[in-house]
Amino acid sequence: MLRGERRRRQDREATRVARGRGHHPRHRGRYRGQPILDRRRGTALTAIDKILIANRGEIAVRVIRACRELGIQSVAVYSEADAHSLPVHLADEAICIGPANARESYLNIPAIMSAALLSGAQAIHPGYGFLSENADFSEVCKEHGLVFIGPPPDVLARFHDKAATRIAMKQIGVPVIPGSDGSVRNAAEALRIAEAIGYPVMLKAKAGGGGRGMRKATSPSEVQRLWPQAQAEAKASFGDDGIYIERCLEGVRHVEAQIAVDESGRGICLGERECSIQRRNQKMIEEAPSASIGEPLRQEIARLAVDAAVRFGYRNVGTFEFLVDAQNRPYFIEVNSRIQVEHTVTEVTTGMDLVKEQIALAQGELLSFSEEQIWVQGHAIECRINAEDAEANFAPSTGVLTSWLPPGGPGIR
Repeated sequence: MLRGERRRRQDREATRVARGRGHHPRHRGRYRGQPILDRRRGTALTAIDKILIANRGEIAVRVIRACRELGIQSVAVYSEADAHSLPVHLADEAICIGPANARESYLNIPAIMSAALLSGAQAIHPGYGFLSENADFSEVCKEHGLVFIGPPPDVLARFHDKAATRIAMKQIGVPVIPGSDGSVRNAAEALRIAEAIGYPVMLKAKAGGGGRGMRKATSPSEVQRLWPQAQAEAKASFGDDGIYIERCLEGVRHVEAQIAVDESGRGICLGERECSIQRRNQKMIEEAPSASIGEPLRQEIARLAVDAAVRFGYRNVGTFEFLVDAQNRPYFIEVNSRIQVEHTVTEVTTGMDLVKEQIALAQGELLSFSEEQIWVQGHAIECRINAEDAEANFAPSTGVLTSWLPPGGPGIR
């Protein structure tokens, strides 16, 4: 409890300092997190006074701090195992939603909805992971008169199926990697497609994410061997064993565009991030802006992302991911219909608070700035800390963390 009180004092000091730094030229007269311009409002403005955060850990703390600076009450939910976690200490209210198993707590839609209705929250912020891209959850929120801070249900459903998203992007002229048109039915069909597009190929879960349900095959025998593995992992991780195939491009860069779209359908790109340093298809280091692409390609990726987002009715904040080959040709790979772990490097380099922007857009407010007004300055790098054994092929290494004291202060996420 003492540590929670110390963090509350740090947050209060951060807010006080932020309000007193309105003269800082980097932020056009206002500190990061404060409104950049007087915001125009949409036709259907929804006042939000209390937000329930349907998540835990770092992102829950991140949303709580944004709520505090906006003067919005926050409600944390937690499993029995997280009863003494930092979000529980920092939030204005906290409600237990079930036992330690995530399926009985953080993935338990009825329990989360009960907590939201009991607390009187008007909106739910899903964070990332768990239910953040779940169209059914978004629909249930809508049915109960709650604002889901993210894209509408139909958009979440569209981009959840990555195989179908490939087809949709291809139809509107967005370049995609050669591969299957939709899901692949069986290993025999996978072999035929792989032969047509050329090896190596990637077997990917159509409902996947985080590098799970993904395998690289360099020959027909590997396709046959890895096909059941990819299906099994996809089924276990996402409840869907659908697989699609793409050509495996070698020596590529992973570049993603951060976009935002308001209720009027106006979209902008808030710069890009480089996520090429990965292990086991999982991001380890992210940088904003990308140091590996030139300005023409930067603008092309931004245009492709924003045009596609607007075309498909996207709303709120999201990320469109691309692979860039040695000839500087971009290929779309997927959409993340949520805030991302690495959103903070974009905030540092643009001076914008993406979580606050999410909340404002969810209330029906319009974007208060254009792409021409986005000032990218310097570089920011995020490194993910993983507990691994370097002598055992970087296998996960468990243990007890006996001391952890993260920094606090203005801009610290």
